[in-house]
Amino acid sequence: MLTFLSWYFLITLLGCVTFPLAWRLFPSLADRGYTLARALGLFVWGYLFWLLGVLGVLPNTPGGLLVAFLLLIGGIRLALGRSPASLLRLLWDWLHENRKFVFTVETLFFLAFAVWTFVRASNPNIETAGGEKTMELAFINAILRAPIFPPHDPWLSGYAISYYYFGYVLTAMLARASSVSGAVAHNLMLALIFALSAVGAYGLLYNLLVAFHRSRRTGIRPSLALPLFAPLFLLLIGNLGGLLETLHRRGLFWSGQPGDSNLWTVLGRFARPNLQAYNFWTWLDIRHLNQPPREPLQWTPDRYIWWWQSSRVLQDYDLAGNFREIIDEFPAFSYLLGDLHPHVLAMPFVFLVVSVAFNLFLGGWKPEPQESHWPFSPLLFVSAALLLGGLAFLNTWDILPGFALLLGAYGLRQVRQYGWSWMRLGEAVLFGLSLLVLAFVFFLPFHLSFSSQAGGILPNLENPTRGAHLWVMFGTLFVPLFGYLFALQGSGALAARWKLGVWLSIGLTFVLWAFSWFLALLIKLRMPDFATAYLHGQGIVSEVLFFGAASLRRLTHLGSLLTLLALLIPSLAFLVALSRQQSEPDSAEDAPSPLRFTVLLILLGTLLVLAPEFVYLRDLFGNRMNTIFKFYYQAWMLWSIAAGFGVAFVIQNGQRRKRQILLSLDTFAILAGALFLIFALPNKTDGFRLDEFRNLYRAARTAGVPDPLRQAASVWTLDGTRLFRSMYPADAEAADWLASAPFGVVAEAVGGQYSDYARMSVYSGLPTVVGWPGHEDQWRGTFEEQRRRAERDIPTLYESLSWEEALQVIQRYQIRYVVVGTLERRTYRINEINFQRHLVPVFRNGEVVIYQVP
Repeated sequence: MLTFLSWYFLITLLGCVTFPLAWRLFPSLADRGYTLARALGLFVWGYLFWLLGVLGVLPNTPGGLLVAFLLLIGGIRLALGRSPASLLRLLWDWLHENRKFVFTVETLFFLAFAVWTFVRASNPNIETAGGEKTMELAFINAILRAPIFPPHDPWLSGYAISYYYFGYVLTAMLARASSVSGAVAHNLMLALIFALSAVGAYGLLYNLLVAFHRSRRTGIRPSLALPLFAPLFLLLIGNLGGLLETLHRRGLFWSGQPGDSNLWTVLGRFARPNLQAYNFWTWLDIRHLNQPPREPLQWTPDRYIWWWQSSRVLQDYDLAGNFREIIDEFPAFSYLLGDLHPHVLAMPFVFLVVSVAFNLFLGGWKPEPQESHWPFSPLLFVSAALLLGGLAFLNTWDILPGFALLLGAYGLRQVRQYGWSWMRLGEAVLFGLSLLVLAFVFFLPFHLSFSSQAGGILPNLENPTRGAHLWVMFGTLFVPLFGYLFALQGSGALAARWKLGVWLSIGLTFVLWAFSWFLALLIKLRMPDFATAYLHGQGIVSEVLFFGAASLRRLTHLGSLLTLLALLIPSLAFLVALSRQQSEPDSAEDAPSPLRFTVLLILLGTLLVLAPEFVYLRDLFGNRMNTIFKFYYQAWMLWSIAAGFGVAFVIQNGQRRKRQILLSLDTFAILAGALFLIFALPNKTDGFRLDEFRNLYRAARTAGVPDPLRQAASVWTLDGTRLFRSMYPADAEAADWLASAPFGVVAEAVGGQYSDYARMSVYSGLPTVVGWPGHEDQWRGTFEEQRRRAERDIPTLYESLSWEEALQVIQRYQIRYVVVGTLERRTYRINEINFQRHLVPVFRNGEVVIYQVP
């Protein structure tokens, strides 16, 4: 409880300090950046601490954190200008005038933070096997222990972290500022990101709705309840996997035998002709769901981690029928899983960039009178570049939609203000290049030390997404999005050029298809052996046959393409119809409508989902798995805001009968999507440990414990090391000793990824010679260094009969501590006599010994 409160008051203090800066940065937003102040403050504080640490100005200590915080306050003071007192009076007047809004935001933040903290306390374990939380904890603890910046790679001694690690710097900062361990900070940070994302989405939708009412000159503000649709769609609504799991567990639609002539027979044979029994589930063909349900039938899904399948609803097969795993996470799944990955850590900062883009769209970048020679405020431009560059450091993939949104908002503003001409294109290019260059410069130390597995673009020729799978993934968002576009077209609120929208959409799709085959031709010409081997792996002997088979599969799976075109055509039709306003667009009398900005969100989300239909980014996975994962996640974030606005738009506009129909469909989509967390949360948290709490409380009362309630409440903890300590108690004590020992390189057993190995570096923060080699492959795109360490040097250290050979390994990697524990004895035939004769035992607990190099 105290750790939760310390984080709550710390981040709230940070928001209070930063709100004056947010006020300056978001002049056109109704909330003046109030909902973004906490995230903005954390971002700028972290940037100052990291940059000055990398430059050697600040140490990685509590004192360094304090100096960075004081610099943040000083920078905000400079940004306020010459009259901070008058600005503070404006802030106070605004807070008083908008006290109901402020109260709603503060209540939402506190509840979101508290509820998800309780969820994490019910399921706090940072698993030592089967997940990647250990990887994230390794980064956090390594940053806490790093004597200098950039922080050392905990799993490859002698190297700095080669990953987009800014989110872990922020986590470690809060851990140090509140004096909590990295394992506690891991769980608290997930809850904090959940809460920051909730208020960020709420504020964005609130600003959209206020801008809409201003543009219509209604003189009223929207209900404070309507913006709740944004965090609802973003964080609490899942895909249709939860609904399907419920229906499948009940055995519904599981009928049909060979020879039956029903709809599912026909569809099943059309989709998968090798199947012997046909029904809805075999036609749908999602793993586990295409198998018969267990008896007895029931309504509640209970298969082991059944909710995991919701992040694997897309099913790719090559032309030979070989399955290829595809990841299609969405926010509700991510927070349920509890992995503190970069795509989760970046979420509230993505909404910061979206809000900057909306502020730009509304005309909020107008320069001050003394800056009239600038096309827009230098402070706002520099801030946008800083935040955009930060997205690359938080989660590099997010820079794509962030940049596209800023560029799109700028283009729409210029066309609205000056009309369309080819000059607008030149302005956009100049704006975009300037923004990218400055964003790159702000984070130059990161880019200079970063290496990646990414290696260009590859064509996706034979794996179009099935329409059914796309609707399972995004159906809960498709329903309100299509309803919004339908209501928008019927309302006449926006002009549309439908013919141009159709031609542009079809043309873009054709260009992507042609580009994919052009890439295939280049690969054939430059790497003929690779192309031939790829064809043979698909069971095809010629390029002509491959082209025919791949084209036939795409034609038989048109559902996804038609769905995306149904979003793309109206989005482009509404956007290309924009023309110059006759009056000054940024005036109070003719405030710009936010409708086209919401359409821009839909368009960008559609393009993110459309792109992997034809191309994907080349990486070590060898297929479009990671591209789908990242792009679909970004699309979910953009579409959730547009879906929330769409529901609010339908509620407030349109004919009564049409509104009732659309709202009925929206309600069904919300309820269907809510089933995921309704059933998955009790499953993942073991019923929130309520039965365990009751049993422990009764036992404590029976035993006469003085404070039985407090003892029973110990079932909830934020300490993620609980499982590790129960599985490896002696190793856990050794890791604790290393966590407080002088800095040095650790030698420990090496094993596969998603395993118990590398546990000493994970829990102590010290660098090990090599941790999970497979993950190092992904982070660096290289293999030789980690393979030599894992397969030759570490086995030599533990098993060699020659002390000279072992000593060479110790000297090569400057090893200070050699661990001989549970995994080492299980993995190697240890010649411990070498260590006993030449090293100093500094820790011993049973069979777990730590030897120190003199």
